[in-house]
Amino acid sequence: MRNRDTLTQAVAATVAGAISYLARMLSYGFLFAGNSRHRQGGNPIGLLLTIFLAPLAATVIQMAISRTREFEADAGSARLTENPEALARALTRLELIGRQMPLNANPAFEPLLISSPFSRQFLANLFATHPSTEARIENLRRIQQELLT
Repeated sequence: MRNRDTLTQAVAATVAGAISYLARMLSYGFLFAGNSRHRQGGNPIGLLLTIFLAPLAATVIQMAISRTREFEADAGSARLTENPEALARALTRLELIGRQMPLNANPAFEPLLISSPFSRQFLANLFATHPSTEARIENLRRIQQELLT
């Protein structure tokens, strides 16, 4: 509530929806564009780009914002508790438990989890709602160093 995460995510979702809507409008323009005398179709490359790349870019942007909000939530918790190292240890434990007891669930539930039990490759990271646990722990340890100085 303090960091207005819900508001930020709602704005990100609205922007992503607007990009997708504009892409759909452009795709109709590319589909039906052309010279009316010769009845030529529109630009097929432009059509493919607007159909596939614009919504994909909107999704990647929305997921990136979600990951940055997760870092902000960790930083806010670290400042509130004044013990980022304890939070880092807790994340480490959760990660270890997640590896020992794999979750056989639909990846659509990932936004509800604290850490991701699903494998992470580079391309999959673009669509992840959470940053890697290692990155979160590194960030918390950096905050710990800042608090000590």
